[in-house]
Amino acid sequence: MELLNIVPAMKTIFVVYLILYLTTLSGNFLIVVTIKTSKTLGSPMYFFLFYLSFVDACLCTTTAPRLIVNALSQKKTISYNDECLIQVFSFHFFGCLEIFILILMALDRYVAICKPLHYMTIMSRQVCGVLVAVAWVGSCVHSLAQIFLALSLPFCGPNVIDHYLCDLQPLLQLACTDTYVINLLLVSNSGAICTVSFVMLMFSYIFILHSLRNRSAEGRRKALSTCISHITVVVLFFGPCVFIYTRPATTFSVDKLVAVFYTLGTPLLNPLIYTLRNAEVKNAMRKFWSKALVSNDNL
Repeated sequence: MELLNIVPAMKTIFVVYLILYLTTLSGNFLIVVTIKTSKTLGSPMYFFLFYLSFVDACLCTTTAPRLIVNALSQKKTISYNDECLIQVFSFHFFGCLEIFILILMALDRYVAICKPLHYMTIMSRQVCGVLVAVAWVGSCVHSLAQIFLALSLPFCGPNVIDHYLCDLQPLLQLACTDTYVINLLLVSNSGAICTVSFVMLMFSYIFILHSLRNRSAEGRRKALSTCISHITVVVLFFGPCVFIYTRPATTFSVDKLVAVFYTLGTPLLNPLIYTLRNAEVKNAMRKFWSKALVSNDNL
């Protein structure tokens, strides 16, 4: 299959996306390494943030390298049975896994704020590990469903995708059959996951914020700061997701820009959102860099 050459100034795109991609990887892996090496970031909230940052790095890696390579390539073709299906699977796997991790982070904040005396008992390391494992399995099931839908599509050519990545929506435009049922399955799968998860998350944070009225001023300030960071990430991620996957099988020119935002923009912004409003993470990063600089000086 061939990916459409959608932008004329490809050298500029190459430089811009290369910088954005490397910055995204650096920011997310910095959080991963900081949480892994810090003794002060051992709470369940940072356990889930560790996985969120790892998933963000993987999510942008499913699309950004191909986009960067295509920016300098004359022929932008990929194999349908190999790279295209792998991209569909990995893109949906890490996207769905991020949704589940965000749900687990909301659950963590609910228990921490509404049931503080039982927090460490309910959200023990064993429980958190099981929840993350279930999220991985659920994401795998969702991605396999996308592969099943993609393999059921017959193509008659020309097989040129009007997009910069392989996904079910642009692939439906190439199918030489009635795609109404498949699109209905797509909406009931990806669309339902996005919409239901978004509504559930927003209601949970509204409930959490409502429960803060009985907390002290300092407790409200700290909890509100954390929840605002989480809500910001939820809105930035789910807005484009709902826009793409909850409508009929039609494509708009803005789809490419929206896809770029939630595959590269959101993973780029997440480290900034979680570090700028979190003193514990910033202090842990300072200690990490101090130790790294001291180690380099001793070499």
